[in-house]
Amino acid sequence: MDRDKSLFEYLKEHSEKISEDWYETIEEEDPDAVYASKNPAVIKGLKKQNLEFNYLVNRIFNNEEEYFYTEIKKWAKSIAEDREHQKTPIHKIIREFMRVRNLYLSYIREYTCKSNDQVSLERMEEWRDRMTRAVDHALTLFVEETFLLSERQIRSQKDMINELSSPVIVLHKGAALLPLIGDIDTERARIIMDSTLFQCMEKQVTHLFLDLSGVLIIDTMVAQQLSHLMTGLKLIGVETTISGIRPEIAQTSVQLGIRFEEGTIKSTLAHAISETISSL
Repeated sequence: MDRDKSLFEYLKEHSEKISEDWYETIEEEDPDAVYASKNPAVIKGLKKQNLEFNYLVNRIFNNEEEYFYTEIKKWAKSIAEDREHQKTPIHKIIREFMRVRNLYLSYIREYTCKSNDQVSLERMEEWRDRMTRAVDHALTLFVEETFLLSERQIRSQKDMINELSSPVIVLHKGAALLPLIGDIDTERARIIMDSTLFQCMEKQVTHLFLDLSGVLIIDTMVAQQLSHLMTGLKLIGVETTISGIRPEIAQTSVQLGIRFEEGTIKSTLAHAISETISSL
């Protein structure tokens, strides 16, 4: 039998034992880490994930490296998305990848010692290198998937915060208020525009008070976005009154030639509301 094939059969035969050895030698005291869980369902899932990895990594010695490198990406993604692993500090997960790798290397040494045929030093080193590359590749994929997942979560949270920070507050008979507070960058301005148009349609707003008194400074793109917002509101039948424009914002708008012509401009929110609400 081909020497690689023989090693594959040996590792395949011992896959469950390797998985058991790995789990039984875990030393973890952090109660939040998946490796310290006492929940039978979590333990069962953890063992299943490890055994799936073992069956995949064995294939590199059976002329199935292409299959391994295709399927291991799916496996790494599933581990990164696993809730229990997400609660576990990443350095602890990396530690377990290293332990699995070392465990496999010990089984490869064991196979060479038990083999009836002499295994050359070069062949042993080639097996060790192949296994090390495979586990390191799986680890790299896991870290990459974890990073991408984290970025998606941060982006989603940021969008939610931005949406919550630009609420359209219904006042009276179709009139509503959008108070803008804090720094507004180009991305937040885009979200404000999308969210405001949607909220005005959903809440059947006919007149929106857009108050900028809580905004210290805006850049060129943001000023243009606010102008576009007023245009968009007009297109869906919403009149706009803008108030609280600070001198710095006024200066930027004048320099850019942005006149906010699609709406009415008032000095203060109180002035804007008192005049408009009384006529509704």
